[in-house]
Amino acid sequence: MAILENIRKRTTVLILIIGMALFAFVISGVFTGNDFAGGKIGSTIAEINGEPISREDFTRKLEQAQRQFGPNFSSTQLVNRVYDQEIRGAILSQQFKKLGIDVESDQIVDFVKSTGYAQDPSFQDENGVFNPEVFKATIADWRETNPLLYDNWLEIEKQIMQSAKEQIYFNLIKAGTGATLVEGEFDYKLTGDKVDFQYVRVPYASVPDSTIQVSKDEIAAYIKEHEDEFEQEKARDIRFVFFEEKASAADENAVKDELTQLLGNTVEYIQERNTTDTIPGFRNTTNMAAFLDRNSDEKFDTIFKAKKDLPALAADSIFNLADGEVHGPYRDGDFFKLSRIMARKSNGSVKASHILFAYEGATRANPDVTRTKEEAEEEANRILEEAKKADADFTALARDNSDGPSAPRGGDLGYFQEGIMADEFNDFCFGNEVGAIGLVETQFGFHIIKVDDKQDIVQVATLSREIQPSEETVNTLFTDATKFEMSVADAEPEAFSDIAKEGSFAVRPVNKIKEMDENLPGLDSQRSIVQWAFNDDTKVGEIKRFDLTNGYAIVQLTKKYRKGTMSVEDASSTALPKIRREKKAEQIMRKTTVTTLEDFATNNGVTTSNASAVTRKAPTIPGAGREPLVVGKAFSLAEGETSQLIKGETGVFMVKLTKKEDAVSLPNYSTDTNRLTNQNRTAVNTGVYNALKGGAEIEDNRATFY
Repeated sequence: MAILENIRKRTTVLILIIGMALFAFVISGVFTGNDFAGGKIGSTIAEINGEPISREDFTRKLEQAQRQFGPNFSSTQLVNRVYDQEIRGAILSQQFKKLGIDVESDQIVDFVKSTGYAQDPSFQDENGVFNPEVFKATIADWRETNPLLYDNWLEIEKQIMQSAKEQIYFNLIKAGTGATLVEGEFDYKLTGDKVDFQYVRVPYASVPDSTIQVSKDEIAAYIKEHEDEFEQEKARDIRFVFFEEKASAADENAVKDELTQLLGNTVEYIQERNTTDTIPGFRNTTNMAAFLDRNSDEKFDTIFKAKKDLPALAADSIFNLADGEVHGPYRDGDFFKLSRIMARKSNGSVKASHILFAYEGATRANPDVTRTKEEAEEEANRILEEAKKADADFTALARDNSDGPSAPRGGDLGYFQEGIMADEFNDFCFGNEVGAIGLVETQFGFHIIKVDDKQDIVQVATLSREIQPSEETVNTLFTDATKFEMSVADAEPEAFSDIAKEGSFAVRPVNKIKEMDENLPGLDSQRSIVQWAFNDDTKVGEIKRFDLTNGYAIVQLTKKYRKGTMSVEDASSTALPKIRREKKAEQIMRKTTVTTLEDFATNNGVTTSNASAVTRKAPTIPGAGREPLVVGKAFSLAEGETSQLIKGETGVFMVKLTKKEDAVSLPNYSTDTNRLTNQNRTAVNTGVYNALKGGAEIEDNRATFY
């Protein structure tokens, strides 16, 4: 009572303390919570040309995608999928708004009619045909009686409207996209005009890289002249040592030894009776189900199996065992196993083919089948006579005459055991020899059956133990990971590889990781590592340990790449070969004063080669590769004329034209024009969207939330 009295006396103070605590919590959220950090970024996933995609809407659509795709996609894959859809929708919607493109209710009905939703029975009349009035009545009914279904339909309707607007938009562009007759003629000649020429090539590889000096300033100048080629996204380089939690050789041998011990009988002391009992082992037990329940990771499977259904590595050995014999221990994936033949059925599996003659009213008969039962039987007997002829091709007869789904496979039904097929079908297959052909009737129609093969099947008991790391192995792994982590944490960042080498640990680098990447080579899906690497607080050289489901990864951030133009160091690997090629070309051309192919070849220690029937559409030179500039120069020459030196893709060329063949002139080029028009229109959807996306200002905030 005294305590309660003291609390009552201090009620005002308590209220003040609680209020201040709540106020501090709210203020803390203002300055540190994602919902307020940086203003708009806290509530938007992205901005497209100033138009935000709200986090709330994005989350709702992400949840819908998770329900739709389930475990088939990882969380990051779904985020990226929904993000791409939202970006596309926003960019195109902005265009629709500018152009005044909209869809009225009547148009929605027309678009529904042309989609898969027209097959929904809820929207069809009594004849199974989509009916606009039934469709409208159904939606109205959902609105009154099933709000959940109605809300779901509204989302579907939005998608349909978006698709309809896209169709209108792209059709407008396609209407103005085509090709002229002149373009058709030009394209025809690109393929039809041909040249033969001799050429000499001095490859750039003939000049050693070591003789070409490239300064840092030259690389910087090259980058400035070709900035578009050296744009980069924000990225990170990391390296890691992975301590994988896997069984050691000693662990594997221990599992194998355990199975070996279970093969034979064991003697067990029974304290209650002060006696010993002999416990039958795997080889001798008469109650296999109980034995496997006690000792195996795999229960007793009583189903008889064909050879193809046994473990591939041991199938031959197991199938050739006599009843009661045991094979193993043998390894099958992550398990060691013992297999024992419990029983065998001779010819227990049959391979058969059939030709089905269905009739109207037969079970599962195709609606297109209109023949009577009598007509089906008559036709079956006619084909039976054909099938029994010595030179008959049963596969072809089945393909041409069968009403069954196996017709495209020549009637082949594969192997099956007793009880799978209809009784009459089953009795014929298992009651006749291989090669037998006959006619039976089932509820599906009349079948001409051919018994193709028979195989024995076996009942196999398998004692299985998973190969897992022992407690000692797990503890050793943990110790090794901890020691390595402590060693690299206390050392200079550059010592990471040396310390790993001392411990015989493999260092794995992963370069140019993007901000929304998820899978890392050697580690699979590790989104947390990517997020850590892109955290602004993570410094280059910093090390962190990640506890994974199958071990530990000690990770070091080794480099950061900012968005924009690459630095000289980052661009060197790409720019250097191109700059060297230019310098090599200048060097080769500078020392060349000859004007004939023969002299050019002799002076450079190379040979003259020939190229025949080369076109501008496919400017590939045999022995030299794709060389569009060289081929273009060849087309500009007169027959017998020799070119100047040409700076090609793979070397410096000199070309002498020996023959030029123009394509045969056509009365008109409408065929080529139509083909070009179709190509151009096919490319509209992708090309236009990519152009709009490339020109849009997109602020991507995904990595802030996912």
